[in-house]
Amino acid sequence: MLTYVSLYKWTEQGIKNVKETTKRGAAATSAAERMGGRIINLFWTQGKYDLVLIAEFPDEDTAMAFNIALAMQGNVTTQTLRAFSAADVDRVLSKVP
Repeated sequence: MLTYVSLYKWTEQGIKNVKETTKRGAAATSAAERMGGRIINLFWTQGKYDLVLIAEFPDEDTAMAFNIALAMQGNVTTQTLRAFSAADVDRVLSKVP
């Protein structure tokens, strides 16, 4: 499984319906599972981003499809980062000449 960190900002629609945010979070968790992924953690944050999601997906296509499906609902915009564990980085560095 590949790990991703997603930084979300509420849209105007998302903040208007902010009282539903934890329900939307639960729905996103269920959607990720249906797609073969897993939400490791979802945090509501202060500052530049409103939510931070840490998730695993079997491949990049699935991760992208998950974020597109969330964006289509109109409540958030996202910036998603592929995350690497120490073991992942060691594997990558072993390929560096």
